[in-house]
Amino acid sequence: MPTSPAELPRARSLSAANEDIRALLSAGGLVSTEGRCRYEELLVEWAAAVRGDVAEAA
Repeated sequence: MPTSPAELPRARSLSAANEDIRALLSAGGLVSTEGRCRYEELLVEWAAAVRGDVAEAA
């Protein structure tokens, strides 16, 4: 049975995800495989936060 948006766990804030992405990029963290994987994880978190902000605004 699908979970409704109200039942989904709250994602981190957009600014928190964005701050972590910027820190990773400024530290040159994309050089390693682990850094690239972390970047992809952060992008997923960022996108979820964006969707959450849009849903709240609506």
